[in-house]
Amino acid sequence: MTDDARAWAKKLGRTGAWSFDVERLGANDARGYARELERLGVTVLWIPESLGSKEIFAHSSLLLGATERLIVAPGIANIFARDPVAMANGQRALCDAYPGRFLLGLGVSHAPTVKARTGITWEKPVTHMRAYLDAMDKAPYTGKAVDTPRILAALGPQMLKLAAERSLGAHPYFVPVEHTTTARKTVGSGPLLAVEQAAVLATDPAVARATARRHMKRYLDLDNYANNLRRLGWSDGDIANGGSDALVDAIVAWGDPSAVRKRVEDHLARGADHVCIQVIRVDLAAPPAQEWGMLAKALPR
Repeated sequence: MTDDARAWAKKLGRTGAWSFDVERLGANDARGYARELERLGVTVLWIPESLGSKEIFAHSSLLLGATERLIVAPGIANIFARDPVAMANGQRALCDAYPGRFLLGLGVSHAPTVKARTGITWEKPVTHMRAYLDAMDKAPYTGKAVDTPRILAALGPQMLKLAAERSLGAHPYFVPVEHTTTARKTVGSGPLLAVEQAAVLATDPAVARATARRHMKRYLDLDNYANNLRRLGWSDGDIANGGSDALVDAIVAWGDPSAVRKRVEDHLARGADHVCIQVIRVDLAAPPAQEWGMLAKALPR
């Protein structure tokens, strides 16, 4: 898959948008948000699927249909939310309808989410993902044969290796830059490495860190992310109570647009192909794309 991975790295460009905002909007406002990102030159919009989310294929179809060039990438589609045949054929339908504009991100989600949604006990995520990919690859389909690019959410070494073996590459989320160095070493030079980076456009440290902690709280309570930080050398003291200032600064880039660009360039220098920036808004009452308008011109493309 190396050639495909390199082709998709070029297609995605060096930066894109990762957004929960579009999740919260009604259909018409979501269409407008996607069109505004496209107008600002954003090449790809990464969208979530968590407990309470819009169904990922319906949501992706809405955004793809509203735009002309924008790539939509689930970051990620929860493999516990649908069986492998439904996942495979949902992807095939969108790849047929919007050639080259849909990149399926797959992930195992988190124990509390899976338990609440399905009643299933979350365990052996790598084993489960491998079996799920096997079933996807065998899924029958009566429609047109199309390319079906996929990428896996991955943090730890085993899932990173699986991502390199069975997909275009990896989509790490909620990581400091040192994880990018580790991830590139683990997956090798060929696979795609698309890294999420949260950012707050505020220069006041107190405001920026308070906004960052509002974002970080849910993730520091999840074992996947906390254990990944421990593997990277962060202590329980750093992880507790919303995160130490050092950890907050490592996870969330804050400051003016040039500070965000510097963090993006650090990821790229450490081996990322693409950095998807999640703008954490200080003012939730402001128009959702307003801060992207401030940021877009400063970013490498």
